Amino acid sequence: MSDNKFLPKLSQNLLEILNDEEYYDVTIEVGNDPYVKIFRAHMVILNYRSLYLRRILSTNKKKNDETLTHIKLTNISPEIFQIILKYIYGGKLSLEEYDASHVVKIMVAASELSLQELIPHSQSFLIDNQANWIEQNFISIYQTSFESDSFLELQKFCTELISKQPEKFLIYPILLQFQRKL
Repeated sequence: MSDNKFLPKLSQNLLEILNDEEYYDVTIEVGNDPYVKIFRAHMVILNYRSLYLRRILSTNKKKNDETLTHIKLTNISPEIFQIILKYIYGGKLSLEEYDASHVVKIMVAASELSLQELIPHSQSFLIDNQANWIEQNFISIYQTSFESDSFLELQKFCTELISKQPEKFLIYPILLQFQRKL
C-alpha cells in the first residue's frame, strides 16, 4: 500500500528550495521589456519536470568556471511563469484561484514548456468550469485551441459549440464585423 501522507511536506520543502537565495544554479529571464523578471531555479528540478527546459539545459550545461546557466523565455509573462514555477517545484496548482484568461495563459505556457500533465488539466478545467467564458471569448479561444496539437480537447469543445449553434459562432460575428465597418 502506498502512503502519500508525506507528499505535502515534500512539496512544501521543494517550494522552500525555490525561495532559497543561496543554492540556485540557473537564472531564467522571463518576459519582454518593460515587463522582465529574473527567476532563480535549480537545474536538476527543471531538468526532470520540463522536457523543454531539459533540452535547453542540455545544450547550455553549466561550465566548470562556476558561472550560472541563463535561460530566456520571452513568450511567457513573469506573472504566469511564477505560477508555473511554483507548480514545477511543488507539484500543485489550484486553477480555481485564477480567472479564465490566466488559465488560458497557464495552458499555453505549459504547452511551450512541455508540461504535459498540466495541459489536459487546464483544458478540462476551462471546459468544465468556464464554458460561458469560452463562449463569450470564443474567437480568441478558438484561435488559441489551434496553436498547439496539445489543445485537442479545447478544439473539440469549440467545434461542438459551432455545430450546435452555427449562427451564434459563425454568422453573428461576421455581421458584427460588417456593422463596425459601416
